[in-house]
Amino acid sequence: MAKIRKRGSSYQIDYFDPNGKRVRKSFDKKKDAEAELGKRVSLIKEHRYLDVKKEYTTTVGELLAKYKENFQDQPSFKSGKSYCIANFKEHFRADTRLDSIKYVDLETYRNHLKRKLTIHGTLRKDSTVNRAVAYLHHVFSKAVEWDMIEENPFNKGQRLQVRENNKRLRFLSEKEIEKLLDACPKPLKKQDTVKGLQVVQGLEASYLKRFVTIALNTGMRKGEILSLKLEQIKDGFIYLTKTKTDQARQIPVTKDLEECFDDIRSHRGTGYIFSNNNGGYIRDIKTSFKSALKRAQITDFRPHDLRHTFASHYIMRGGSLRALKEILGHADITMTMRYAHLSKEFAKEEIQLMNGLTSRKENSEENATCHKTVTLLKS
Repeated sequence: MAKIRKRGSSYQIDYFDPNGKRVRKSFDKKKDAEAELGKRVSLIKEHRYLDVKKEYTTTVGELLAKYKENFQDQPSFKSGKSYCIANFKEHFRADTRLDSIKYVDLETYRNHLKRKLTIHGTLRKDSTVNRAVAYLHHVFSKAVEWDMIEENPFNKGQRLQVRENNKRLRFLSEKEIEKLLDACPKPLKKQDTVKGLQVVQGLEASYLKRFVTIALNTGMRKGEILSLKLEQIKDGFIYLTKTKTDQARQIPVTKDLEECFDDIRSHRGTGYIFSNNNGGYIRDIKTSFKSALKRAQITDFRPHDLRHTFASHYIMRGGSLRALKEILGHADITMTMRYAHLSKEFAKEEIQLMNGLTSRKENSEENATCHKTVTLLKS
């Protein structure tokens, strides 16, 4: 029987729903409790009770098939999502009902990924685990939107992202940059030819110096550089449309880079800068890059660290974090702040410009010397 009882300073409704489950809920005011109880009793009589949940029968396999149908054209689907989805399907099984998967199952799966070895026999990086969890969270969010499940099980607990170690910030010194460029093979000219097995290796090696030069002058990502066309370079800017964040951006061209592009135009004119023999572009430079690092005696360095090198030297030479964010295409300024500490030494020199503001005039000669020093450093 439905009833209302006073519990301390509040009023509690007490009744049984159509499934026989006892329901209790408290209200600050008696009139609110009476109104709510009356509404629920009425809905029960009319068989429209709001707490009677819809039965969902969608399976993991059905959801993933629908997800693939809608998102398979995303660039990130082929490069990462498809693999993560395959792992999820294997772990939970295709015939498992979505509404049977609880938060604890997701946490257990996250920990399973952390322990499971990759095909190379190594543990996954925290960032890799986080991406897989993020993809899975999106899958369940779409399931809710598509009315395949009532609520996202991820919402039942804390965030399942693990803390990533982003302390690594490896960048080349100016001396190391010089050594790396010297270690890169000379680019092939239009009249040069390569045959047989040398085609792929020769092209990749001949393109390496151009790749490194562009990366160090723009901070562009590897994929952005390799897919770059000469037509995208005009009026002193590089115009990017296909980016990691799907946000178009424009990157100013430095004088050094303009010389590099002029040299490329003189031998090609149009098309991909890193073109292969099939009309497309080469997909990687890791083999030749690794060889160049060995010749230059540079260790613990990856192609993506060229991006860090650009950003680090940009800040150390007085560039602003706000401008760097736009050049790198970061979605949030917090990603750019990892380079903030590098501006301290520059600021230490810049502050010397304030000398003489509160001192006597006899220090003016010393102040002029400091100003000259800072000017030289900036140049």
